[in-house]
Amino acid sequence: MTVRRRAKFARTTFLGGLLLLPAASSFLLPSSHAPIHHPRRLFATMSSSHEEGTAAAAANGYANISSTQNIPTFDGDAKAKATDFANYFCAYAQLYHQKQMLTDHNRMAAYHAAIVGNSEVFKDKVVMDVGTGSGILAVWAAQAGAKRVYAIEYTDMARHARRVVRANGVEHIVTVIQGAVEEVVLPAEDWDGVGLVREEGDENEINEDGSKNQRVVDIILSEWMGYFLLRESMLDSIVRARDTFLKPTTGLLMPSHATMLVAPIVDEDERRVSHNEYAAAMEDWKEFAETTQTMYGVDMSALESDFDREQREYYILSSRWAELSPACLLAEPCVVKEYDMHTCTVEEARGVGLAPGAEAGDGVPFDFDVVGRSPSMDGGMDGGHAGPLSGFAGWFTVDFKSRTDDRGRDNAPEVPNPAHLSTGPEMGYTHWGQQVFHFPSAVPLLADQTTRIHGTLEMMRTKESARLYNVRFRYATSRRKTGTDAEGSGVLMRGKEEELVYQIP
Repeated sequence: MTVRRRAKFARTTFLGGLLLLPAASSFLLPSSHAPIHHPRRLFATMSSSHEEGTAAAAANGYANISSTQNIPTFDGDAKAKATDFANYFCAYAQLYHQKQMLTDHNRMAAYHAAIVGNSEVFKDKVVMDVGTGSGILAVWAAQAGAKRVYAIEYTDMARHARRVVRANGVEHIVTVIQGAVEEVVLPAEDWDGVGLVREEGDENEINEDGSKNQRVVDIILSEWMGYFLLRESMLDSIVRARDTFLKPTTGLLMPSHATMLVAPIVDEDERRVSHNEYAAAMEDWKEFAETTQTMYGVDMSALESDFDREQREYYILSSRWAELSPACLLAEPCVVKEYDMHTCTVEEARGVGLAPGAEAGDGVPFDFDVVGRSPSMDGGMDGGHAGPLSGFAGWFTVDFKSRTDDRGRDNAPEVPNPAHLSTGPEMGYTHWGQQVFHFPSAVPLLADQTTRIHGTLEMMRTKESARLYNVRFRYATSRRKTGTDAEGSGVLMRGKEEELVYQIP
């Protein structure tokens, strides 16, 4: 039996198009190690089937997305920015939520090693920390020898960051700037006072669009990653900060590279819990409808199918946070996307497996062989997996290393001590955990047979919010005698293609 922890979801509510976040005291935790969901992990669960609510929100100007389908901090109007702040940024101003990230020691150790462990790279450099939060990365950069650190924070957490900076004696190095990084202008007095300089070949004071050339930053730090890497869409802000502030050929981004992975898993106890909760919700509805008919003479049956859809989307077709053990993995993980932060575009950040400029595509292929157990000579079972196949899990890794792109490979400073952060099952607890996508029905694994599951994955932003994503799996399964060819005569069964779209809440 494998051990994992499950975080209960705090359900969210939309009222008049605005998201109401539950109070922190409403979050239910099964253990001290399970994450308390902070704002980066809390959004309303809404699918594209909610057309009426989406249209109403958009008509009132409260859709959490700009008219150009970008995150509101880039080019949203006042209402879009206000909605984005209420839905996404505002709770980051709570120390309670910052603490959840600061007590993720895998996260902290990786960033500390990347910064303090490469002090020769930071010495006398200009650094920018995008989304500084409590300011701890900015403090480390100063302690590593940076001559100026710009700590950018959109929320009122900037007040606390200034206090942390002063308490650690680096206020002469770290400048906390409150605002969206897309709108930040570096202090005019620093051009001469700090000696901000552009790199050779990029000396023009004015960009082609008429804006001031601010590409004077040597290193950009940020902890921008969300569930399954992309959720929250903060990568957009990093790309724009890079293009606005980072020296093009000699600048460094930390982290520098990111990888998304997926694998088939056994997680049957939790899959059944979700199904039981769905069934209980529907039984509760039936009792409610009968009571309403009996006591008040009103037939509510016309709403049952819509209620059923809501509950199914929430319990069955929403991903779940999990802290899986390595034993839950039924095959080696498959890489579905790799990002080089120095070359990544906003278009790439919009999703995975999509056609350029489109909301869908052919997807990214995956192909797994899951080997069932085989009878042993003594009557027991050898090797393989007992199963069943409960669904997929997705997670990410990031690296802090030297540039590998053509433009920077031979020009940027080498990172002598690379660091690595994984949110996979092998790492134990991280506040990101893994996102689990349970199947509606488990796939049994049979002794002495290999189950193949192959298909494609797409990840795309929702229509309601540029910060939320859906994941579409198209897949088929087949069974064959273990040791025979996947397409040969040993195939015993071929299943039909399935298509499932999950929300990452």
